[in-house]
Amino acid sequence: MVEQTIEFRYDTQLLIEGEDLDEDEISAYITEHFKGDCLLAVGDDELIKIHFHTNEPWLVLEYCRSLGEIYDIVVEDMDRQARGLQG
Repeated sequence: MVEQTIEFRYDTQLLIEGEDLDEDEISAYITEHFKGDCLLAVGDDELIKIHFHTNEPWLVLEYCRSLGEIYDIVVEDMDRQARGLQG
């Protein structure tokens, strides 16, 4: 069995609720400042959904919190998932 290496371990998902949010600006900031892939930043000026694979989800959460209230936060360890483990 070949073990697959996951470059970015944590699947990070959350919602940002705020005012005058700009999905393009948020996407550009995350791309420029955080290592990761599979970025999705969609929504409107009051609610943005973020999905991002990274090894440092706490940095993404900290940035997003600076933009507004964050909730529905999910951080999943894709390495554990790949090995068939829970949690």
